[in-house]
Amino acid sequence: MLNPDDITGVILVGGKSSRMGRDKALLPLYGSILLDKVLDTLRSGLQRVILVGDHPERFEGYGLEIFPDIFPGSSLGGLYTGLFRAETPYIFASACDLPFASPSILRLILSLGDGFDAVVPINGGYSEPLFALYHKNCLEPMKKLLDARNYRIYDFHPQVRIRYVTPEELASVGGTGGNFLNVNTIKEYEAILGGKNHGR
Repeated sequence: MLNPDDITGVILVGGKSSRMGRDKALLPLYGSILLDKVLDTLRSGLQRVILVGDHPERFEGYGLEIFPDIFPGSSLGGLYTGLFRAETPYIFASACDLPFASPSILRLILSLGDGFDAVVPINGGYSEPLFALYHKNCLEPMKKLLDARNYRIYDFHPQVRIRYVTPEELASVGGTGGNFLNVNTIKEYEAILGGKNHGR
């Protein structure tokens, strides 16, 4: 079991939100905003949380450190920045638009980190790299991809010791595919507001 003091929570808030047309992190949802939902989940298991993204004035009042992307324009760049800036050996990274991410899944992933460079859940046959644990050993292979302008997160996985969390393991703590539902379009956002398609 990893020591929580060795892990920094990182929320990626630098997405362009081009399909949404507005800042996803600040979208209202159930009396708060998307960022608050993710922040509450990370704080359920971690003491320290930072944000990665530009325009820090958007998040004044949160009392959180905000770091601009070292390699702007991709989720991989955001992961790299969070891992590079963190003062701990591990980060737990989350996208800002996962309102149903579960504290129980967070705890499960953290419990599996010993001896691995990354712990990534599998949902519907696909990995979920934006709700996952990373060690600083991932920095070098991430940077090689970024320097080559390859922004596919999955491409560095073969170069590190990775532990995939199976759907069965997720289900054992009450996890469902809906926990990884993200908000990319107005239609998806409206569906969530209407109480559809979430996994809580």
